[in-house]
Amino acid sequence: MIFSRTSQYAIQALIYLATQPSGKRVLNREIAQSLGVPSPYLAKILQGLSRGKLLHSSRGRSGGFSLRADAGKTSLLDVVLLTEGARMDRECLLGLKVCQDETACPLHRKWKPVKKEILASLGSVTLTSLAKAVQSGQYRLADLPLALSWR
Repeated sequence: MIFSRTSQYAIQALIYLATQPSGKRVLNREIAQSLGVPSPYLAKILQGLSRGKLLHSSRGRSGGFSLRADAGKTSLLDVVLLTEGARMDRECLLGLKVCQDETACPLHRKWKPVKKEILASLGSVTLTSLAKAVQSGQYRLADLPLALSWR
């Protein structure tokens, strides 16, 4: 299961915001520059995350984006379902419109347990845990050398 570019950018931006001090507002262009992603595209994604109640968004001189107080507990599965929709759980790997146990595609039986495990793994990882791993240097959030500029 490969995520759309939208989901990838959403996850990266949320982890970036989770590494910031609580309540700190960060401008879209700062996040985009730190992650090396297009600012206009990221702005649309961040607005969607705001509508999805993961971010606070404010305009003006002291505006920007910040994580909501309880957003750190959000799992990656929640983020992906918000950005991809429920299709990710139901969509056929081969793109068939009807693919269920009764009318399975050739890959259905092999893919179903793998997909179940992936979804469970995504559900067990929170933004806070990922932010801590990035802050500790265990993982990097963006391609180098831009990743060094936000630390």
